[in-house]
Amino acid sequence: MEKVDGKRREEQEERLQGQADIWSHMFAFADSMALKCAVELGIPDIINSHGRPITISEITDAIITVSPVPSSSPDTNCLSRVMRLLVRKRIFSVQIHPESGQTLYGLTPSSKWLLKDSEFSLAPMVLAELHPWLISPWNYLSKCVQEGGIAFEKAHGSEIWDFALANQDFNKLFNGGMACTAKIVVNAILVNYKEGFDGVGSIVDVGGGTGMMIGEIVKAHPRIQGINFDLPHVVATAPECEGVAHVGGDMFVDIPHADAVIMKWIMHDWSDKDCVRILKNCRKAIPKETGKVIIFDCVLPPDGPDDKGGLFDNTRLVFDLLMIAHSSGGKERTEVEWKRLLKDGGFPSYKIIQIPALLSIIEAYPE
Repeated sequence: MEKVDGKRREEQEERLQGQADIWSHMFAFADSMALKCAVELGIPDIINSHGRPITISEITDAIITVSPVPSSSPDTNCLSRVMRLLVRKRIFSVQIHPESGQTLYGLTPSSKWLLKDSEFSLAPMVLAELHPWLISPWNYLSKCVQEGGIAFEKAHGSEIWDFALANQDFNKLFNGGMACTAKIVVNAILVNYKEGFDGVGSIVDVGGGTGMMIGEIVKAHPRIQGINFDLPHVVATAPECEGVAHVGGDMFVDIPHADAVIMKWIMHDWSDKDCVRILKNCRKAIPKETGKVIIFDCVLPPDGPDDKGGLFDNTRLVFDLLMIAHSSGGKERTEVEWKRLLKDGGFPSYKIIQIPALLSIIEAYPE
């Protein structure tokens, strides 16, 4: 009888946990919106400017005077409730003043990534990804399953790059998000991949935008000749950078010759067929015996639940869905998928270098 009762209790607990999980997933967007609220109001910067944990009144006083979206009459009760959730999510810390008994809010390792004037900040990415422009396509995931197509186009009537071209406000918002993540990624690469540039005399950064990444690599390794390669209208706006030549062109047609090719967050934007075309052009651009392609991109974890996965594994899986929501046929890939893609593109040999970052480093060799 005890075994039956114990099994029944276990089943009830599992069922209750299942219900709790669904409630949590259903309203997970509330965490994102509270986070966006804090960034829009500049709350991390307000706390940081005081150099100590502060009260809700001090936060609202600063919202009146220095917030990016100032208000003459902020709602303290509303703010307190938002902060309560963000404390629960460890975005902010909370403590009680020993004398006054007032609640004091402080920064945590998470909210320090939201400081707008910090060298490395995710605040612009938060504002971009949680803006209605980029949230709307997520509502079309089921349509993409049912009928294929591009979620962003279903939401806005055009693909993301055309939308950016026609909407300067969106273009600025989107580019701000991309620029802040690029700085973080490049720093991780320079710190954790120093030996990877040994013996390389020239590097072409395919899809390098305005040349930020190749510029930082050349700055750290002055002996390297850098080539920033992107569409002509993109490199036309690139600032001059010592040791870097800006070259306009089309990676689907031809890629400038160099000892090595680097690509950061390029392959995940494209279908397997398009990636093979890019890789074959990379193959032509580098020396057969000594050349290599260095890809900075996500490597997805194996399928299935894994509570002991890597620090960024869940985010990598979310990025794969992000490609459905925002790109035109792109996706993140597992190692098995990368291996097949590289082989089809002319790179039968490769190795994956894990670094403490969202992206991994994939070195691929033609021989």
